[in-house]
Amino acid sequence: MSSYGLWLSAAGMKVNEHRQTLLANNMANAQTTGFKHDFAVVMQRRVESKENPGGLPFAHPVLDGLPGGVNVLPAYHSAEQGPIEWTGKPLDVAIQGDGFFAVSDGEATRYTRNGEFTTNAQGELVMSNEAGRWRVLDEGGAPIRVDEAGGGVEVSDGGTVRQGSTVVGTIGLMTSDDPRSLHKVGENLFEATGGEMKPANGRLISGSREGSTFDAMQGLATMIEASRAYQMNASMIQLQDQLTQQAVTTLGRVA
Repeated sequence: MSSYGLWLSAAGMKVNEHRQTLLANNMANAQTTGFKHDFAVVMQRRVESKENPGGLPFAHPVLDGLPGGVNVLPAYHSAEQGPIEWTGKPLDVAIQGDGFFAVSDGEATRYTRNGEFTTNAQGELVMSNEAGRWRVLDEGGAPIRVDEAGGGVEVSDGGTVRQGSTVVGTIGLMTSDDPRSLHKVGENLFEATGGEMKPANGRLISGSREGSTFDAMQGLATMIEASRAYQMNASMIQLQDQLTQQAVTTLGRVA
């Protein structure tokens, strides 16, 4: 029974370490444009006699009625709307509602809610945080280019990119028919690993950015909770180890 308790407490430490890792990443991105915070997913594990009926040579009247601890499952990200914040910058655009910006580095297409854009040396509309690596795609999936000598560029509501009075493109907005197929790949980008990407019906708001969905104050409270739970499980392991030592010592004396 003591060994069983050790395994349960160890599983509890593993789960809360995982929670703290996700929370730390969320905290680090509390001010990141378009960031969607992650949730820890935990599943109760059934005991072996329930997961594999008939696979054990004997039943245990006590252990078979106990829970089997917990397992960590892959995290999933929030799909909620982040706050729309006015910036006044002519190339900033926020998404209100469904959809992602499609961006490409020339080899792969990725998706993001970060609408802080600029232009690179080639006159392409690009994400401002990656030194011009990720080019913003239009509704047809092509990069949006402007004339370097053609004057100022701005994005209007609806995603229309204008240079003076000339329309040079319209920013594409995409979504997936299976939201679970979008997975984070770093750099505030998502990769579509399944399902079909199709035009989204979200609204584009110019001169604005979408803030992070993570509430730093609530996250701090949750991190403290996870830290305490981790410490409690560690204390339980120490206590059970001491009980095991005492049991061995006592039984040795009786023998």
